[in-house]
Amino acid sequence: MKGFANVFGVDDGPFARRHRGDVALCGVAYARERLTGVVYGKLRKDGANATEAIARLVGASRFAEHARCVLLGGVTFGGFNVVDAPALADALSRPVLVVMRRRPNLREMHRALADDVPGGTAKRRRLERAGPIERCGAVYVQRHGLSFARAEATLALHTRDGHLPEPLRVAHLLAAAHVRGHSHGRA
Repeated sequence: MKGFANVFGVDDGPFARRHRGDVALCGVAYARERLTGVVYGKLRKDGANATEAIARLVGASRFAEHARCVLLGGVTFGGFNVVDAPALADALSRPVLVVMRRRPNLREMHRALADDVPGGTAKRRRLERAGPIERCGAVYVQRHGLSFARAEATLALHTRDGHLPEPLRVAHLLAAAHVRGHSHGRA
């Protein structure tokens, strides 16, 4: 099975815990190992617009027509702004592959959404719609519109050093640099 060579990776920028307002998004377009484009956007911290913001970031970019699959650095962005991954795949007419370093504690996420976050019920539904979490090599994934074998091949094609695929590693670094003026932390 061949992996998708042309992908679009999306991750959010850092923000202070007490921050209110928008959080930076970074999207990077890759053709195999070559970075072909960078775009920036934003979404609301703990908001409900992650799906629309990412669809706009990817879909309105000049790199959209080349991307065959969208890689997301998790299913939550900007705190608890939860992506509706199946709806995003439908909106973009492309597969979406959610990639996570560690298996999230869904029980704890559901508890936090019930207690602390406005719109928690709708966000819990989006978490459930994201589908089963599967171990895929050294990371965990949730996939929409692609088989496990295709997800595995796509990750293998784009992972160089460490465990994250290069498009997500670079999106993470660039999002941090966009916010802080320099990259920071683990990528």
